[in-house]
Amino acid sequence: MSNRLEILKQSLLKKEQLLESKFEQHFATVKQANGQPLNDKRNGSATLKKWDKQSDGIRALQQSIEITKLAIEAEQGKIMAVEHANNFIPPEIQQLVLSGELTQWRKHPNTFFVVGVEKARIIWDEKKKIVAHRFYREIPTTEQRMKFAEQYNYLNSILNHGK
Repeated sequence: MSNRLEILKQSLLKKEQLLESKFEQHFATVKQANGQPLNDKRNGSATLKKWDKQSDGIRALQQSIEITKLAIEAEQGKIMAVEHANNFIPPEIQQLVLSGELTQWRKHPNTFFVVGVEKARIIWDEKKKIVAHRFYREIPTTEQRMKFAEQYNYLNSILNHGK
């Protein structure tokens, strides 16, 4: 499970617990009226305003819960997309991702970033069955260029020339 998914699930749990406590608080407030008509009470309008405010808070929290549920579904969809893409990505690239040397981009699962290198990307082209790179010229420092070149050249020698 991804970190983001774990955070979203914890958030959903907290919101559901908060909603339950708001419902209990609201029902306790309603019980205070003892079934008497509010227009007979001295503070009837204040009580109605209090109930409306509580109801608004409950509605807002319910909307927030729905948004969190949608975010969880979207996150699970992204995870499934990455898992599906991993079926077509060579094991050499997957090993580098697992070791932490490359980071897989969830938005485009066939694109990888070298950890510690800005801008440049390593791309697995599934149709051509080759590894390629993008934005190499935009790497800001020589150290980062060397680190990127080391990873790319390793994958290039195995995947493009090893056939």
